Amino acid sequence: MSRRRLFATVALLTLSAPAFAQTGKVPPPAAPEAATPANRPPVDLAYGAYQRGYYLTAFRRATESAAKNDPAAMTLLGELYSQGLGVPRDDKKAAEWYRLGAQHGDPNAMFALAMFAFQDRAGMTDRTEGTRLLEKAAKLGNSLSSYDLGLLYLQGREVPQDFEHAAALFDTAAKAGNPEAQYALATMYKEGRGVPKDLSRAALLLAKASIAGNLDAMVEFAIAQFNGTGTTKDEAAAAQLFLKAARRGSAIAQDRLARILMAGRGLPANPTEAVKWHIIAKEGGASDPDLDIFVSKQSQAVRDAAEKAAKKWLSTLTALKP
Repeated sequence: MSRRRLFATVALLTLSAPAFAQTGKVPPPAAPEAATPANRPPVDLAYGAYQRGYYLTAFRRATESAAKNDPAAMTLLGELYSQGLGVPRDDKKAAEWYRLGAQHGDPNAMFALAMFAFQDRAGMTDRTEGTRLLEKAAKLGNSLSSYDLGLLYLQGREVPQDFEHAAALFDTAAKAGNPEAQYALATMYKEGRGVPKDLSRAALLLAKASIAGNLDAMVEFAIAQFNGTGTTKDEAAAAQLFLKAARRGSAIAQDRLARILMAGRGLPANPTEAVKWHIIAKEGGASDPDLDIFVSKQSQAVRDAAEKAAKKWLSTLTALKP
């Protein structure tokens, strides 16, 4: 998954990339909201087909609904053209459909159109207009827009830098369940930037983002658990979380896991596994002089077994990459 950043992360270096920079694509349109039996609309066949990967069917159904001024269908057509799903990729047509969806009040279309402006797609280069669209979509409850807009205010890009407003936007997105926003807000609480410093609140947000799968949050919450910072100290739980994050490729987690296995805190001491994860962490850019010394004191048999295991892990990881 690409993590090409569209903005410089000067204001808060520990934040993850903007939502649109992480994926390089706009999100699918939101599923239709639940309705009561009395007013439940017909099943959204276009969106259902899209979810199942039947893109040609989704295109046909969405075209029919768009002709009836359905904004969600217009946004779905924009997504299909944007990604080249069922139809040839065509940024110009995608932008046209997103624009129609936005004009009909769909916040997902507004967000998607804003992303085109920030990514210079379909000839769109007006970031001021992109920011305006994010503002409008955020007011309509689009959590991704609230998060990305929060990053702009955090960094002072396209808008005046305003930590308090950034925190408020992150809070809105975090309450809607956006794990990136939960992680960003946790970092602000941890540093006391834009909000009062509150390590307990930071730990709670990190826990939520961690459960949702945010890798950076997993590592930060594991560190908090291990040290008892803002949350109950629990080395065993922290070790398991470090292991989970290490297996997902976090070099920091791999290094912390190696230290845990070296010291036998949270997990039983295991020199071979400690050396293995140290090798893997170094490959990912996380050096550790203390572990280098530990490795030098191990027997040749331990070092050989660890290196073999590390090579196997790294080769498997390489094979899984697209």
